[in-house]
Amino acid sequence: MKPTNKLFLLGLCLLMGFRLYAQNPAPTLWITVLDEQQKPVANATVELHKATDKALVKAAISNEKGQADFRAIATGQYYATVIAVGFGTKSSTPFQLPATQTLTVNLSTSAKNLQEVTIVSRKPFVQRSQGKTVVNVDAAVTNAGTTVLEVLEKSPGVMVDKNGGISLQGKASVLVMIDDKPTYLSGTELNNLLSSMNSSQVNQIELITSPSAKYDANGNAGIINIKTKKNKQEGFNGNLSVNLGQGKYLKSNNSLLLNLRSGRINTFVNYSYGYYKGYTSIYAYRQYFDNQGTVTSALDQPSYLKSTNSPHLLKTGLDFFASDRTTIGLTLTGNLVSRTGVSTAVATWMSKQVTDSAISTISTSDFGLKNGAVNVYARHNISKTQDIGFDVDYLGYSIDNNQAFNNIRTGAVAYNQSSKGSIPSKLHIFSAKADYVLQLGKSAKLEAGAKSSNINTDNQANYELLNNGNWEADLNKSNHFKYQENINSVYSSLEHKLGRLSYQLGLRYENTHYVADQEGNAIKAGSRFTKTYQDFFPSGYLTYQVDSANALTLTTGRRIDRPPYQKLNPFVFIINKYTYQRGNPFFLPQYTWNFELSHSYKNLLTTAVSYSGIKNYFSQLFLSEGDDILVYTDGNVGQMHNLGVAVTLQVSPFKWWSLTAQSNFNYKKLSGYQNVNYQSSVKQLHNSMNNQFRISKTLNAELSGFYTTKARNDLQELLSPTGQVSAGLAKTIFKGNGTLRLTARDIFHTQSMEGLTDFPGANEYFILWRDTQVFNVGFSYRFGKPLKAAKRSAGGASDEINRAGT
Repeated sequence: MKPTNKLFLLGLCLLMGFRLYAQNPAPTLWITVLDEQQKPVANATVELHKATDKALVKAAISNEKGQADFRAIATGQYYATVIAVGFGTKSSTPFQLPATQTLTVNLSTSAKNLQEVTIVSRKPFVQRSQGKTVVNVDAAVTNAGTTVLEVLEKSPGVMVDKNGGISLQGKASVLVMIDDKPTYLSGTELNNLLSSMNSSQVNQIELITSPSAKYDANGNAGIINIKTKKNKQEGFNGNLSVNLGQGKYLKSNNSLLLNLRSGRINTFVNYSYGYYKGYTSIYAYRQYFDNQGTVTSALDQPSYLKSTNSPHLLKTGLDFFASDRTTIGLTLTGNLVSRTGVSTAVATWMSKQVTDSAISTISTSDFGLKNGAVNVYARHNISKTQDIGFDVDYLGYSIDNNQAFNNIRTGAVAYNQSSKGSIPSKLHIFSAKADYVLQLGKSAKLEAGAKSSNINTDNQANYELLNNGNWEADLNKSNHFKYQENINSVYSSLEHKLGRLSYQLGLRYENTHYVADQEGNAIKAGSRFTKTYQDFFPSGYLTYQVDSANALTLTTGRRIDRPPYQKLNPFVFIINKYTYQRGNPFFLPQYTWNFELSHSYKNLLTTAVSYSGIKNYFSQLFLSEGDDILVYTDGNVGQMHNLGVAVTLQVSPFKWWSLTAQSNFNYKKLSGYQNVNYQSSVKQLHNSMNNQFRISKTLNAELSGFYTTKARNDLQELLSPTGQVSAGLAKTIFKGNGTLRLTARDIFHTQSMEGLTDFPGANEYFILWRDTQVFNVGFSYRFGKPLKAAKRSAGGASDEINRAGT
């Protein structure tokens, strides 16, 4: 399709929005939440109840203007209850619908109310809205002392595999964002970052399975957005969190959040430090076959890795409320991750079950990640119905990965062989975006925007062999790879509500251009490849409110997954003497169409049926090279069809017991060609459950866990069942300002990763254990004193600055 035609279709969405602007909007109930200074309160939970029997009819989350809207509500008498962190719970007086169409609820920040909110802890573990599940991290007792990756493992519908790959609702390829910004990392690098982040710094985790057009089109399974804490309460406030855990080895994570807001200036500092010592125990048994399928030889490979990780994270910034309509700000973020490891392994060759030789390997690794990010933003309320925002971001990653191996072979052919490798990577990202929002009456909203991003990576692999006491370059494995990518995009999205019917139509256009340089050396020729492609990505939903309790929603969207930068890099990464990992410069994007039909009953039960069709499906591939070396790589294998059924239950059987449970069933069928034709399928079920118990006004408990049956994400690998159970207690002390937590994670130490991998002419059984059975004691303390501030109009700048996803 020509670019002019693409722009014409995008403009058509804009014209539809302006046409709707001229129509008479349907009546609706708007509830505005304000604080004592008459400023809007964002992210408040607003519940609508029947006045007759106090039954919950519907719940919503207030936006940046403090507004929550309710539509298609039956005639009757109702009252509203508002719950917000840092405020007392407030209920309105009863009112009659449809006579009342607007309502304002004023919250109080008195010290007494703040303590009551902390003690009651009414904030739910999971909240739901259109296309999004919000996990409130602090609402789960057992999240104390954990990393962000460990919180994700327990989140509804999320799975993490042995390589750190994250899937959502049974689908891999998730776009992971932090504070609405893509991390631009994947695989091991993303795993190292998330396993180094302290969960006490995180406020919410958004699981967005149906992203709108304003988000990047990347991520066929959707988006996981990790929102860190940022307090904007008037005065000086802070929160200190200290945690000490004991598994097989000691662990600790600690954080400090400080905030000062006075007048038109808000400043904040969020710092965390962790110490994590752990282990990874792997047993692998590989068998080789001849053309008749007879076992010719076997390789027995037990290994044990001890690692130490000492991460630091610092986030600081300033918000300046230049006027009642304009806010500008600066945010600085820095990560420093240092991980060292020592591994011992023995590879024993067996021919017809007779030991032939054994190779003992001692290896060391030194991984370092430095990340710095700068964000400059501006928000302006043009009028009561128009908003515009700008974001400029710069991110830089510096990754060092040093390895050293010493292989000692016994048997007929004995030797002592040493090698080492230095694999540094640098990643620089610059992006700029603009977003515009037009409120079309009370029933419609139009969003539009544009974004440009530029990514540069520089990766080297320098391997050396020890020969007669001298280190010599191993040019067969050494490499230098440079990659540059530019993505330009525009989008438009229209949301409209007509009585019981509401819908959203969105269209995003993305143009991608990249250049990759594979530099050669004395024995390897260099190469250069470039590619330009562009696509449209439509998305939308249609919701019909059957009655006050039941709603049906149909969502659809087209997504893309571009190959991660590091996986385009044809470097060799040594796992052991007989197993390598290598990138694939011919890796192509995969495209996905997603469809979902869901039914929700009040805020209690949600059921959904979904289908995803993926072209050029990403899969890990396993290749044989020579007689004994197997290579792990990634590539496109063909197609995958994924049929899913999900059931989510949120219920309070008693006032003291809240239950959130989710089951996801997926039938996956994969087909592709990798030396031979592969056909594989799996029926997998993932279950998660979280129980919160209020034992007394100051004591809460939790019992949670998850279980996954056999599963498959890759064409050639089948995973065995796994799961875990966790429990915890939380006691509020010091008049509600302090909280003491005792938790136990993976109590029965059942969270192993086990499976079977098929290679051309071979297969491998593996089982992996980590230091997941951890007992933790934690303490957090909130301090500070709220200050009174000068009143501002209700149309002033919002307390919650929401940056749209870049």
